[in-house]
Amino acid sequence: MPGPPGITGYDFPGLENLHNDIYPSISAAQTHSLKQPGKVVLITGASRGIGRAIALQYAHADVSCLIISGRSSSTLAEVEQDIRKINAGTRVLKFAVNVTDSTAVHACAEEVTKKEGRLDILINNAGGTDPWKHLTEAKPSDWWSTLEINLKGPYLFLHAFLPLLVATAEKYKVVTDVINMSSIGALMIHAGASSYGISKLALLRLSEFVEAEYGGSRVNVVSLHPGGVLTELGSSEESIRPYMIDTAELAGGFCVWITAEARRWLAGRYLAATWDVEKLESMREEIVDGDKLRVRLVV
Repeated sequence: MPGPPGITGYDFPGLENLHNDIYPSISAAQTHSLKQPGKVVLITGASRGIGRAIALQYAHADVSCLIISGRSSSTLAEVEQDIRKINAGTRVLKFAVNVTDSTAVHACAEEVTKKEGRLDILINNAGGTDPWKHLTEAKPSDWWSTLEINLKGPYLFLHAFLPLLVATAEKYKVVTDVINMSSIGALMIHAGASSYGISKLALLRLSEFVEAEYGGSRVNVVSLHPGGVLTELGSSEESIRPYMIDTAELAGGFCVWITAEARRWLAGRYLAATWDVEKLESMREEIVDGDKLRVRLVV
């Protein structure tokens, strides 16, 4: 089965340097240097799939507090139980929040600020897609809803939480992190997937704007393709199902690796969780000097 076209960066570090599952270099359960005690982490879309896996990997990383948001209070409670099985010492805050509801998102920010007083990591993971149909066949409200979830949602969380991220960086003299969950779909044209692809491409550019505006305040932002994970979203389209070969834990571990130290050289860039991190580190000079992994027009 052929992989995605080269222009997507699928094999950027070389086919021999791709992973489908978590491995020691990104596993906090196996690698002590990935531990991040003291940090407060917020993950949207954390009630299942990739978001749940990210939360559990940060529990292994021994963070102080995990703030998990999702649409279902009952499933968030299940995730909390799973977190406590891994790390009983990690505080857990749960918010049943619609990511497109500005009032609810800002109320969440006010409560986090009041209860924790800091935020070290924001992971905008919540996402969705309408059924893939050609433009004239898609229901306009469904098409636009995908952009609301995948673009407006991250924007609202950025709007609400960037002040706390900046304040945390300043108070504790650290770099804080934002991970916007994009997709390789942002870099492909797949008939019927216009709303999904456009929303994820726009999220790449939004990340670059966050870097331009807040990088100087020690907020480090990246866009991440989580891999081909057979989640509810990933399994909804038959045409891409054969490519859903990666585990959610791979994405979770990659997030932990990104935030384990101040990786300012990756600021504003697109990354894929499938890329081997040691190989990526070895390509640092090439990436920085060539200004690679950004959205650009080649002329």
